[in-house]
Amino acid sequence: MPKFLIQASYTPEGIRGLLREGASGRRAAVDRVVTGLGGRVESMYFAFGADDVILVVDFPDPVSMAAVSLAVKASGGLSTRATPLLTLDEIDEAARRQVDFRPPGG
Repeated sequence: MPKFLIQASYTPEGIRGLLREGASGRRAAVDRVVTGLGGRVESMYFAFGADDVILVVDFPDPVSMAAVSLAVKASGGLSTRATPLLTLDEIDEAARRQVDFRPPGG
């Protein structure tokens, strides 16, 4: 399954919800969303600084990740970034593929 790193920052409204529900309430909500689309939460951490929440999740396909991203962003409670994570084998395969690329001016 494709794996994604999700970095999120709460809006003031989202922080108020976190204060009401607590971290375990938010984890339960995340688990419901991810498992509802056939995925799995590998890890979830709360942080402070530029990001408030950091997750590593598995989804059956990138479209599922996109669906979650759209729903979460539309809620107004969080601002998120999702980064696809690749395995060592996937990078090795990519390195073996021939790419016909000419740099600008080259």
